[in-house]
Formats: sequence, structure tokens, C-alpha cells
Amino acid sequence: MLTIIANIIGFVVFIKKKSVYSAALTILGLAIAFGGAGSLLAIAIINDPFAMFYGLQIGYILMINGVIVLFIAILITVVKKVIG
Repeated sequence: MLTIIANIIGFVVFIKKKSVYSAALTILGLAIAFGGAGSLLAIAIINDPFAMFYGLQIGYILMINGVIVLFIAILITVVKKVIG
């Protein structure tokens, strides 16, 4: 659920700023925030300190997601420079 929220926030940032780089960096920033929030939520629900690692998986997935968006942004920029 937090992954979907981060992507929606990234899309809103893209629409407002018209920059894929801003959207990618927003998603990467939210990876840190949502990874911490997911860890705290997992600890609260499971009541085990090792549950933190379940929450950190959210941050890991969001970081990969942000890197993919950043790579696509770089690829788009390179293609635009080659074509135009």
C-alpha cells in the first residue's frame, strides 16, 4: 500500500513540476520515510523487534522503484538529445 502511495505522490510531483527527475527523487525520498514508517508499523503489529526487517522491505522495494524511475528519466533525456 505504501508503494502505491509513494508512486501516486511521485506522479503528482511530476504533473506539478513537469520533471521526471523530481518525481524519481521524491520516490527515493519517500523510500526512507515509508521504510521507517513500515518498520514501526510492523513492530507495533507483530510485537517483535525483528519485525523491523519486514518493514524495511518496503523501503527496499521503494528504493528499487525510485532507481528504475530515475533510470527511465535518464534514458528519456539521452533519447531526446540523440533525436533532437
